Amino acid sequence: MSFQKLLTGVLAGAAIGATLGILFAPDKGSATRKKFSRKTYDYTDELEEKFNELIDSITEQFQAVVDEVAQMNETNKQKEANEK
Repeated sequence: MSFQKLLTGVLAGAAIGATLGILFAPDKGSATRKKFSRKTYDYTDELEEKFNELIDSITEQFQAVVDEVAQMNETNKQKEANEK
């Protein structure tokens, strides 16, 4: 799943959830604002967690490529040494 799709989905879900929560809220405005604030904080935490997972995944993939290139470089050095 691409990061852009993930981000769009999270933001759309947060907006829809917040809107529905406000529309169907049985509480007073101040209580609703507090709930909205808490939900916004929860969504922000969730988005941050997903972003960190994405960064970790990219880092792992990058490290795998670096390791593969290093291994190929070492193999080529050994081949060159054997040819001499």
